[in-house]
Amino acid sequence: MKKLILVTFLVSAISFAQKPIFTTAKVKSATVYFNAAELQQTTSVNLPIGTSEIVIKNVANSLNENTIQIGVPNTVTVLSAQFSDDYMSEYEIDETNPAIKKVRDSISYLNKESQKIQNQIATENKTIAILDRNQIVAGSNTGLNVAELSKLMDYYKEKNNEILANIVALNEKNYKIILQVQNLNKKLQLNTQKEEKASDGKLVLQVMNEVAGNINFEINYITNTASWTPFYDLRAESVKEPIDMMYKAQAVQNSGIDWKKVKLTLSSGNPNQNNQAPILGAWFLRYGEQYGYFNNADKKMNSIQSAKAKEDDDVSLDEVVVVSSGISRHTSINENQLNVSFDIDIPYDILSNGKVHSVALKELKLPATYKYYAAPRVDKEAFLLAEIKDYSKYNLLPGEANIIFEGMYVGKTTINPNQTTDTLNLSMGRDKKINIKREKVVDKSGTKFLSAYKEQTFTYDLTVRNNKKEEIQMLLKDQYPLSTDKEISIELLDDGNAKVNKETGILTWDLKLSPNETKKIRISYKVRYPKDKIIDNL
Repeated sequence: MKKLILVTFLVSAISFAQKPIFTTAKVKSATVYFNAAELQQTTSVNLPIGTSEIVIKNVANSLNENTIQIGVPNTVTVLSAQFSDDYMSEYEIDETNPAIKKVRDSISYLNKESQKIQNQIATENKTIAILDRNQIVAGSNTGLNVAELSKLMDYYKEKNNEILANIVALNEKNYKIILQVQNLNKKLQLNTQKEEKASDGKLVLQVMNEVAGNINFEINYITNTASWTPFYDLRAESVKEPIDMMYKAQAVQNSGIDWKKVKLTLSSGNPNQNNQAPILGAWFLRYGEQYGYFNNADKKMNSIQSAKAKEDDDVSLDEVVVVSSGISRHTSINENQLNVSFDIDIPYDILSNGKVHSVALKELKLPATYKYYAAPRVDKEAFLLAEIKDYSKYNLLPGEANIIFEGMYVGKTTINPNQTTDTLNLSMGRDKKINIKREKVVDKSGTKFLSAYKEQTFTYDLTVRNNKKEEIQMLLKDQYPLSTDKEISIELLDDGNAKVNKETGILTWDLKLSPNETKKIRISYKVRYPKDKIIDNL
């Protein structure tokens, strides 16, 4: 029994030490998440009976080994699967490849020709050595007269020059052959790396096979070298027309392998997120430093908006025009409780170059109600808002959008469907045909000193003019300050007939302006605080 076990172990060890079987996997489909991708690859291997080592090349340079799944017939058992990005083997080059064999044969032929030339050079050098010895013998022979000696010297000189010229020519010929061999070696290296070594990633499998023959393998795994983000094109011809939306995706991948003619699925899921349910602990309060958060946030947002405006100015209309392509017929949307996925029937090519690839998903027509919005205390321009009701049925995801209004590119906006309201407001850009002013009324504003207190009065006139040819609905907003300090008192003197939110200090007017109509609204408020204090954001 001990001998039988030992023999079985030796046979198993010998079988695993056999030449590994190399094969190259092809990408069949890809499911791309916001921060990862699940790749499905296929390959086939001609397996003998027994145990074998299979090296599957052309897999991603980086992958999560815990997600590797190998699909094989029932006659094959996968004993182990291991990822490697530095696998080395003397068997890795496939010498049966016709292209490689042709290069190898050429190198062998040229090496033989080089050896022949080196032999000829050696023969020529020996001839020179013989001539040198004969010259010494002839020079020591005093029986030669001057004429015979001169004739012998001329012969030696002529023959020596001839042999040296032959050696130079042979060296030049050999040098050219050496260059040819070097180029062929480079070509051999390229041929062996062209397809099989498209990436450094490899899967090394140990398998046991019961029936010899060609076996199909399906490989699934998740790699963090790919991502996608939603993107939209919004087109509206007028405020009386619905919005034509092109639902798009910007996909990018750096897996090390090019995805050629793959079936593409885009998912909003996150395979890398922590799926452990959270547990609440005790919540202890503590003192900390006070920061001017809202003021800094406003400044940061203004700087971001300025940068975005400059960026928008550099975008040409040709880059963002919505084209009716019928892509909706080739995309199916699947929604479950956790995520939304887009299955695309059209095969896509996405190269592993880190560049953004635009993928068209679906065309939508969004019924919209339009109105204008302005907050002149922050920005003295009017914005067109499109209200979309029951927007959850469109499976929208957060992302940027290009805006084309009345045939002109007007900039970018952000779509954020993660809201608690029933209506989604889309900012469709600025309208220069609506003029808005917010001017301080000097004679109604001023400062008074009352014993220990300072009292400041602020009065503003808001002017809105509609220079458009049609009537517009305008939502106008302004605000007055609020106090969180008992020493600071604020009184709203004139609200301009606005709807007042006393918790936020927001004043709201719902205006209707006819063509070429102008409306003026006055607001006024008073602030009282200790005169030895300074309010830096008043």
